Amino acid sequence: MINKQSIWLLTLFSLILVLSVYYITMPSEFLANSTNKESKSTYKITKTDENDTIAALKVENDEERNQKITELQTILTNDKSTSEEKNNAYEELKVLNIMKGKEEEISAKIKEEYKLDNFIKIKDDQVRVVIIKDSHDSKLANEIMDLVQKSFDSKMYISVKFQK
Repeated sequence: MINKQSIWLLTLFSLILVLSVYYITMPSEFLANSTNKESKSTYKITKTDENDTIAALKVENDEERNQKITELQTILTNDKSTSEEKNNAYEELKVLNIMKGKEEEISAKIKEEYKLDNFIKIKDDQVRVVIIKDSHDSKLANEIMDLVQKSFDSKMYISVKFQK
């Protein structure tokens, strides 16, 4: 008598066999076209309300952050890493995630209160704010610095830069 496990094994094997035969017999032109369309669509940057400068800064910041996260995850998954190294890497990952959330929160506050496109980058005790505005307004810069400082418990060194 055939049991349930062998039926499932036979079903899955036949499904894999049918899919592999289908994939092999497909015309190569169709496969080339579908992979080209997929690769183009994944790398297409859609422009919403953001300025090109803001988008470039965000991409650069994301690349740096992703590289750092990859390094830390490598340490976490490495069998040769000590428990102290793994703990430090885990703590650093937590800090990176908290800083990313804080950057998004501050950016949303500035966008909501002042209706300005902006970019925020937090590194250690320094906060870099880039505002897209034609004129340089010191009063607005002070207000933004106060708004940013209210988001932190400790003293932060905040720089505000206006760009067109």
